[in-house]
Amino acid sequence: MTTTPTPDAVTPLPGTDERAVLAALTEALHAVIPELALEGTAVTMDTRFVEDLDLESIDLVTLTAELGRRYGDRVDFPAFFASLELTEVIELSAGRLVRYIAGRTR
Repeated sequence: MTTTPTPDAVTPLPGTDERAVLAALTEALHAVIPELALEGTAVTMDTRFVEDLDLESIDLVTLTAELGRRYGDRVDFPAFFASLELTEVIELSAGRLVRYIAGRTR
């Protein structure tokens, strides 16, 4: 029996689907900052790491290391962050990071 995935289905493989990348980012955030799960914080494309989640620079480093284990060499997080101005890092949203990851994994 063959099933057709629904449009809302999230692919279990890492890849280009932004919803799948957002889900992977959310999992990584919960691994890095377990108290997010306890607070019931929803991570959306508009969620800002510093402003909304109170992440500090070390948290971003840990988060990108966690994501690096998932995506490997396909995603160059140091180059991504090096390309940003300080204000862009402070205002960085989940959506911007998701789009970067999805673009690098296509």
